[in-house]
Amino acid sequence: MFDRRLLTHFDFFFLLLILAVAVVGIVNLFSATYSWPVSARPIYQKQIFWLFIGLGIAFLLCLFDYRRLRRLAWPLYVGAVLLLGWVALFGKVSMGARRWIDLGFFNLQPSETMKIVIIIALAYYFNDRSHPQGCSLRDLMVPFGLLGLPFLLILRQPDLGTALLVVFIGTTLILFVRIRWRTLLLLGGMAAVTPWLGWFSLKDYQKARIYTFLDPESDPLGAGYHIIQSKIAVGGGGFWGRGFLHGPQSQLSFLPERHTDFAFSVFAEEWGFFGCGVLLFLYFLIIVWGIYIAFRAADKFGRYLSIGVTAMLFWHAVVNLGMVMGLLPVVGVPLPLFSYGGTNMVTTMTGVGLLLNVSMRRYMF
Repeated sequence: MFDRRLLTHFDFFFLLLILAVAVVGIVNLFSATYSWPVSARPIYQKQIFWLFIGLGIAFLLCLFDYRRLRRLAWPLYVGAVLLLGWVALFGKVSMGARRWIDLGFFNLQPSETMKIVIIIALAYYFNDRSHPQGCSLRDLMVPFGLLGLPFLLILRQPDLGTALLVVFIGTTLILFVRIRWRTLLLLGGMAAVTPWLGWFSLKDYQKARIYTFLDPESDPLGAGYHIIQSKIAVGGGGFWGRGFLHGPQSQLSFLPERHTDFAFSVFAEEWGFFGCGVLLFLYFLIIVWGIYIAFRAADKFGRYLSIGVTAMLFWHAVVNLGMVMGLLPVVGVPLPLFSYGGTNMVTTMTGVGLLLNVSMRRYMF
């Protein structure tokens, strides 16, 4: 039964930060799709719908003690892996990728839910084990196995961006738990060699993205088109921006995927360096507050959950922003709370709900 005294510990400031970014994102989506045909314009309304669905899930998560998730960790993990296997066999194909399960009214992307599930699974695993001297390579065999299976299944779809995000989230959590120096150096050496070996397993279009990242102008009308137009939009905003609904790259449809992966490019063109600084400061506060929640958590499990969710938000933002500014290859990663996407919004708000849950119960032992 829900204890109403917990409401006195509800983290309204963190929720306000989340809503601020989400509202700015919805306004930006209105601008990004303003020049579309009338039948396509309500996409920002769909984002509002998914935001409310996500808020509902977040509030529902706050009703029960997050520590109950410990007994659900393995069933959730097995279920998420089975969904990824189902996608590999029977998933919906779109734009050459098999990533979705068609539910009729909604296309479910199991790789998105795996981000939350891997956080719960790793938090449960490390909660029951103590490594005062840091984890050895043997101690990390099970966590690496937990990460490796979904990584391979997601990579097969293919979805390199999401597969790497799952690894980044898991690796951040592992580093937070602590690793012995000798093990860390060994893993660092392996990580340096892996990209060279992994190059041969990449699809042709994935290799083209890396070539384009190194030299976008080599194919300005093909593989380099996205990033060139994005950099023009970001740079064209200047300090104050061109104004709401006045970005030529977006309003004249030069910028592709401007409602999803390149939503930030639209914002940068219209609101300039100043607007981007405000938005990035909001993201910075979200990340810092997530870490603050982690260190105030009542137990290790809550601490690990909070670090995992914060890592998910951090890496999503870093990869997307690096991508749209040409600092990282284009890998199709949305900006959380900002880019359009139902599954991503629900996944992000589920993580927010877990953070709010941990924060509310920081005084309960």
